[in-house]
Amino acid sequence: MVKVAERWFVIAGIGLLGAIALAGLIVAVYAAWLFHDLPDASELADYRPPTATRVYAGDGTLIGEFSDERRIYVPYEQIPATVVKAFLAAEDRSFFQHGGIDVSGLGRAMFKNVFNVVTGRRLEGGSTITQQVAKNVLLTNESTIGRKLKEAILSSRLEATLSKEQILELYLNEIFLGYRSYGVASAAFNYFGKSLGQLTPDEAAFLAALPKGPNNYHPKRHPAAAKGRRDWVLGEMRQNDFLTQAEYTEAVARPLTTQAAPRRAQYQDADFFVEEARRQARANPDFGDQLNAGGFYMRTTLDPELQTAARDALMRGLENYDRRHGWRGAWGTTDFAPGWQAVALRETAPPERRDWRAAAVESVSGNTVRIRTARDDDTGTLIVADAAWANANRPLKRGDLIFVQASNGQYALKQVPAVNGALVAIEPQSGRVLAMVGGYSYALSSFNRATQAERQPGSSFKPFVYAAGLEGDFTPASIIVDGPISFAGGANGGRWTPENYSRRYYGPSTLRRGLELSRNVMTVRLANSIGMDKVVDLADRMGVADNLPANLSVSLGAGEVTPYHMTAAYSAFVNGGRRIDPYLIEYVQDRDGETIYRADQRRCRECGRAFTGQASPFLESRGTQVIDPITAYQISSMLEGVVQRGTAASARGLGRWVGGKTGTTNEYRSAWFVGFTTDIVVGVFVGFDDNRPLGYGETGTQAAVPVFIDFMEDALKKRPARPFVRPRGAIFRTVNGIEEAFRPGTERRREEQREAAPAAPVGPQNYNDIIRREREEAAGITSRPTTPPPAAPPAARQEPAPDLDGLF
Repeated sequence: MVKVAERWFVIAGIGLLGAIALAGLIVAVYAAWLFHDLPDASELADYRPPTATRVYAGDGTLIGEFSDERRIYVPYEQIPATVVKAFLAAEDRSFFQHGGIDVSGLGRAMFKNVFNVVTGRRLEGGSTITQQVAKNVLLTNESTIGRKLKEAILSSRLEATLSKEQILELYLNEIFLGYRSYGVASAAFNYFGKSLGQLTPDEAAFLAALPKGPNNYHPKRHPAAAKGRRDWVLGEMRQNDFLTQAEYTEAVARPLTTQAAPRRAQYQDADFFVEEARRQARANPDFGDQLNAGGFYMRTTLDPELQTAARDALMRGLENYDRRHGWRGAWGTTDFAPGWQAVALRETAPPERRDWRAAAVESVSGNTVRIRTARDDDTGTLIVADAAWANANRPLKRGDLIFVQASNGQYALKQVPAVNGALVAIEPQSGRVLAMVGGYSYALSSFNRATQAERQPGSSFKPFVYAAGLEGDFTPASIIVDGPISFAGGANGGRWTPENYSRRYYGPSTLRRGLELSRNVMTVRLANSIGMDKVVDLADRMGVADNLPANLSVSLGAGEVTPYHMTAAYSAFVNGGRRIDPYLIEYVQDRDGETIYRADQRRCRECGRAFTGQASPFLESRGTQVIDPITAYQISSMLEGVVQRGTAASARGLGRWVGGKTGTTNEYRSAWFVGFTTDIVVGVFVGFDDNRPLGYGETGTQAAVPVFIDFMEDALKKRPARPFVRPRGAIFRTVNGIEEAFRPGTERRREEQREAAPAAPVGPQNYNDIIRREREEAAGITSRPTTPPPAAPPAARQEPAPDLDGLF
């Protein structure tokens, strides 16, 4: 019996040892599996999370950011103590005492998790800040025993590898806090529009309340829960002596006030500019592939004051055009059933027009129209003139949904324009893009008509034809016959006979007068004389467009260009004949402050020397010389005449030293004006996206020049006009009362041309009278009848080529 017992004892011992060995083997296998893919904690010493690229205007105004995760990385020493203490109070009060794992906190969490397992609820963490860093940076977010074990192991390794301050720096920059915010610095901007250093204790406490569940404490969706959680954090801060009693009392009494939507950049007028800067940056091989995560500092060329002026000018100009063409009708209707306001508010006005309100027409009695706003339930009447304007086209009726704007106790009727356009402002000496607006509203359409829309420029192309002539044997005083001319190659195998806008001919005229009054026939005759290959080559070298066809129709603007390139090409007329390439990005720095890109690549060899009283170091001008400086001055002077005496005379009120050229395409499909002073070149384009006609009389003079005037009235306050720089070597002579510039030797040609001209020269005494009469005829609806001019008799009329008739 004893032997049997001994035998069973031996067997049991062997079984126990086997079980222990098997358990050890299982543990070893599990440990091997657990450790085989465990990340190396030492990697975090050099870890930098994806960080947003911040985009700034030329004056340092934040205008946008590019990111996959909205994060601003801030070193620990730059994080205010109040923010650090708020997160310690909320998440890990003993952070500076434990070695990565808080045993007491873990015990509490394990006790709760027994109940959570039974009820099927998600396991709680009780994790320290170190454990959260291990999970957020090195591990996944799964709730398993294995992940918790890995987390504990990594936490110990982190504590051995990094200092407490380094761990906190990683945590406060990595954590997601809702409102599209990663890290505390981004959250401070998105929730409160502040930097970390500007946060008050209650605001810091709210940010510290968010790690447990940002959506649960959303300040707009769950305001009571958000404030309650914030006040709990403040209580924890007081309990840990992070706040005095007075500070706590003051902080907890404050309301929780956050921004309506996550937004860092407070400046909101540069959407088209910022998006174009992003597109150009993405194409840059030096940093484009890291644009959304590299944490770059990008300084752009934008002037916020000019940008706001440009946006306002274009929007007003498009609204004024829209007003001229009548009310198109309500954008919706309602029967005033309960809840109609919520339906009406689904249609929002453009965000650029924040003071517009959705409203419904309650009653109509002639031009007395009563309305009720959807959001505020206010009532009032439309301005009588606005009601009459609408009733003249599509009468208003009860239930119409419209946009209104409060105005002196009444409401103005508003309508989102169907037409669109663009405005670009460039510094001619450098190519810096100071302002860019690519349409009426970026929210309604992000298509950038400044850089992406290729349209016929009409007569705004003519200065390049005249520049090609002046580069050859012509001068501003050269005589060109303004008379009938035709060419083979017209429509249906016929001949093409270009015509002036007024459908009249004025005989021999100077080049100056031909450009000032936008004479089509003179331009074609000049282009034919010098050769369209030379015109197209010059346009290419000046940056107007690539691969323009070398046919005479292009001389009247039948090619396709963008406002962006057209405006930049005009810069050569102002800067002495140099082609400059427009750019939006001034320089880019990486997160360590090293400059990795700079637009200005010029070298100044002596700029670093000490001041000696000698001449300043010489820095060469930007750009490539493409036309003679004298030619550039001649064109700028002639285009100044366009403003003083020609088709853009409505801009004469801006003063002297302002030049430019109008452009209108066939059937009034596009209206242009490119104008300039010594310091700024501005291009304006107006047209429908589907290229349908703007309507009779909607010329560059009528539709585009007013936008230019509106913008320049603001721009000239900051950059007053100065005389155009007179080029060296030019010979000046007075012709018809105007001082003209000549290349040496060409001034004598003027006398020869005058003697050979088939008509008597125009003297100073009657030149202005003739110019005034011709300008009135060319100015469109300002002096012409409101109906189209009658067609020429069939025997005298030649069929024009498409997109040419009426260009000016």
